[in-house]
Parts: sequence; C-alpha cells; structure tokens
Amino acid sequence: MKAIDEPFETLVDFVTGQTVGDIGAERNRQAVERFLVTEKGFAKSDIAVDFDFELTVQGERYRSRVDLVVSVDGTRFMAVKCAAGSLGSWEREITAAARLIDRRQLPLAVVCDGSTAVVIDTVSGRRTGKTMAAIPSKMAARDHLRSAPLQPLAAERREREALIFRSYDTMRVNVQPPERA
Repeated sequence: MKAIDEPFETLVDFVTGQTVGDIGAERNRQAVERFLVTEKGFAKSDIAVDFDFELTVQGERYRSRVDLVVSVDGTRFMAVKCAAGSLGSWEREITAAARLIDRRQLPLAVVCDGSTAVVIDTVSGRRTGKTMAAIPSKMAARDHLRSAPLQPLAAERREREALIFRSYDTMRVNVQPPERA
C-alpha cells in the first residue's frame, strides 16, 4: 500500500504530450483522446484538454475545467467528461457545462469511460447514443454545425445551469481541484 504522501504514477497525455498524474479517470481520458483522433478523425489541435472556463454562480465567480472540449474548424462542438465508474452519474454535470462554456450551447455533451459513452444533445438534454460509435466523426460534426445553428441559453436558465454545474463540480474526487477565483 502506498503512503499518502507518495507521488502518483504519471503518463504522457496523448494530445498535449505533457506528463500528467495517473489518477482518477486519466487512463480513460487517454483512451478517449486516442479514439477521437484515430477513429473519429479529429486532429489533436481540435481537442482542448482540461479546458478552463469561468462562470458566475449566485453573483460569485467560479472557475473550473472540463476534461475535453472538441472543436471543428474553430467552433466548439462538444464537451466530454471522462469518468471512471457509472456514466449516468456524470451526465447532468457535463450537460450543464456544455450549456455554459460559450455564449451559445455546444451541440453535444459526452460522458465516457474509454470504452462506453453516453452522447447527449445539449439543447434538449436527451440521450442520442449509448456507445463510442455514437460519438460523431469530425465530418459528421462539421455537417451538424452547417445544418443547425448554435442555440443560446436563456439568461434565467443560465443561472440555474451554473448552480447545477457548480454543485456537481464541487463533489469531484481523485482529481486536482480547479482554481477558484
């Protein structure tokens, strides 16, 4: 058994090439990053790892991160939560994040463990798929962005979504906490 003060094992992030701690769902994230690049046609440059964002919750600034934010031709398209364990328990958090990251909602929210995924239409909140294959390719994402304009989130819903996101986000374990403003 490791002593509490011993450092974590590390690995090299597939997208960034940086050394990261092998804690929480990090191995799952590496599998998702590889899958997006090798199977779905995204470039490494399309994927933001540990995407920083800030929101206002009940009048206070709150800063956090999303595991992966995937863009197509410079437009953010989907937010991805890489999880260990039950995917269902993460769906609401990543959906809220996808609604809040930009002025307009990202089309998709995904929670994934590296071998199974739940894909959610951000605007409706409905599941659109329950497999890795349901994650759209870069070409399919490009087609989606051409055919469906990005939807804004009403101001009154934005505050509620921010509260929901923060509530889930503060319960995270086995990860480095995001910086607080």
